[in-house]
Amino acid sequence: MAQSAYKRGDYNKSILLWESALAVNSMDPDDWFKLGTAAVKAQDTGKALDAFTRVIQLDPENEKAWTYFASLHAMKRKGKEALIASKEALKFKRNSWQLWENYSHIALEIGNISQALKGVQMVLDITNYKRVDSELLERITGEVEQLCIVDSGAEYEMEVRGASVAGRSRETEKLLVLLGKVLQQIVKHGSGFGSDIWGLYAKWHRINGDLMMSSEALLKQVRSLQGSDTWKDRDRFKKFAKSSLDLCQVYVDMFSSASGSIKQLSTAELHLKNVIRQAQSCFSDTQEFRDLQACYDEVKIKLQYNSINA
Repeated sequence: MAQSAYKRGDYNKSILLWESALAVNSMDPDDWFKLGTAAVKAQDTGKALDAFTRVIQLDPENEKAWTYFASLHAMKRKGKEALIASKEALKFKRNSWQLWENYSHIALEIGNISQALKGVQMVLDITNYKRVDSELLERITGEVEQLCIVDSGAEYEMEVRGASVAGRSRETEKLLVLLGKVLQQIVKHGSGFGSDIWGLYAKWHRINGDLMMSSEALLKQVRSLQGSDTWKDRDRFKKFAKSSLDLCQVYVDMFSSASGSIKQLSTAELHLKNVIRQAQSCFSDTQEFRDLQACYDEVKIKLQYNSINA
């Protein structure tokens, strides 16, 4: 009867019936598990936690119960408890990429970036680089970038190739290296990953002060987004425009660096000119188009100033 009520979507009735059954026999972990799932559906977090606690007490190797337990603690913003529960689930199912991905999300929620990256690495290993959560990696990259900014006391400076930013802590450097290893493995061994990964790889190089490698990664991102559909799909154009803007901004920064040359500015001008020309008829009303136009104007001014002072 309890299961029938659950299948009908009457989760509160199902809870009452499971509780009645458990009042007679409270030693059945399967019934406690079913009570927990009904409570989850009914959005009764407290009752669900109590039920899965009983499952774990009766059947400590039930990884599904540990997974629910972790997710419920995460919902209640109890990150440390959620991470501990995730670790317990992984003891019994270490080859589950889903559990490792969930572990990464929970670790990131409590600010444990190294464990989040460990989870990402495990997902890559288990799936042979076929599973890449680009949104999770974007959040991790953002957190690492923020740590670099905080460590330096201001926006990180662009340094020469391979140089470290002064003031960066040892822990931040370690996280930056770990992030780089993950991204490098994806672009080297992965297949079918989205254009977002090239953008993250470019950002990682930029944080490290390597503008040349950053520009190469951004160029690959731009090319992966380029195509006839770019000029028909507004969302795709916006992604393409942002990548183009990031690429040309790196070219401008390269020109402004000690080893810069006019070639970078000229390349930026040509790319921006072509994009603006093709986007003019369909996307001139977007903020992305206006940003491209503003960057193009900035590049032209720099070129004119350079020719006058040449």
